Amino acid sequence: MMLTFNSKTYGELLAHYQPKAITTEVENERVIAIAQELEHRSELSLEEEALLELLISLIERFEADNYPIPDRNPLATLQHLIEANEIEYPELITILGSPDAVEQIINGQRSINQSEARSLGSYFRVDASLFT
Repeated sequence: MMLTFNSKTYGELLAHYQPKAITTEVENERVIAIAQELEHRSELSLEEEALLELLISLIERFEADNYPIPDRNPLATLQHLIEANEIEYPELITILGSPDAVEQIINGQRSINQSEARSLGSYFRVDASLFT
């Protein structure tokens, strides 16, 4: 059986939920709650799926505008992992291979090379691309 999109039903959903551009955190939370309610239903109609897609777009736009993801910084990532795991200088030498490499990388004098990135990724159990 082929399901068809019912514009009248979709219009009724729009009238009920009244989605619009999100401008405040309160509105964002309200729209997230509606989206979660729809996502937890066992089956959605085509109209409900369209509404959910619209709500997700509105949420993503608000969050991209208000919570931008900063550019990745390999050195900052390494420093965070060192602090979070309480790594000492001698351990870093073992991971990176030499005191010079540790000093140059930590002081921002040079980038982490592919081999060092793989070693760091393996040690911290994260993807090596975080360091390049």
